[in-house]
Amino acid sequence: MVIYLEDKHFWTIFATKIFKTIMNGDQTERLPQTDECREISEGGILESASTFAYRVLKEIEALAGTTACKSVQLVRLKKWAQEQGCWFNNLNQFGDFFDRGSENEVYLSPDGTEIIKLNDFRYSDDNLTPFFERIKAHNKYFPDCAYRMLGFAENRDSHICAVLVQPFIAEARLATEQEIHDEFVRLGFHAEDNGGYYTNDQHDIFDAVDGNVLIDNEGRLYFIDTIIFKSGTGGYDTYHSLSPRAGK
Repeated sequence: MVIYLEDKHFWTIFATKIFKTIMNGDQTERLPQTDECREISEGGILESASTFAYRVLKEIEALAGTTACKSVQLVRLKKWAQEQGCWFNNLNQFGDFFDRGSENEVYLSPDGTEIIKLNDFRYSDDNLTPFFERIKAHNKYFPDCAYRMLGFAENRDSHICAVLVQPFIAEARLATEQEIHDEFVRLGFHAEDNGGYYTNDQHDIFDAVDGNVLIDNEGRLYFIDTIIFKSGTGGYDTYHSLSPRAGK
């Protein structure tokens, strides 16, 4: 989800939704947990889906000599998710719809403790490898707001999406540009493109702006929404060709 500067009432609105959830707590439904899906591997749904998508990629590459297989991967992943019991037909179980960003439909979970994102793979150009690499990299660098993958679903636009969950970060404010910069330096990154993105020469991280980074009362930063590419894989061009924020 992309939160622009004019959307700084975001957390006030969320707090109102949480209050309503608490007041109607006896009517909430618990989100299904990963282990409630059929057992598919020790690595969980994220690792299993990543492996399956990569296998489809290699099949297409061997047969057709191309890595442009995103649409095929999505169709195959939907069938795979249905077989594994991690395909969701009812969007209502994700809670209250809140917003639509450049790549995510965003929901507040029924109990008000989690953010559910239906990610439509916008920033995976011709195959899904960059998406899975990005989620794993995010969880490595930002474990305090790591993604958990529940499975797959179609969003309101009938696009096949990954269903991702993050903790809702309460009692936090938007981080400043300087605070974000200092945290990246602490993590071993440096700014490129006049601060347009940060890199450690392994991964390039885009969209880490004040609307997508929170800081709590103890000074911990939470990078809730970033775009990550492996360095040297054309991520800069992909981001700038697809992001509505790029160039602003």
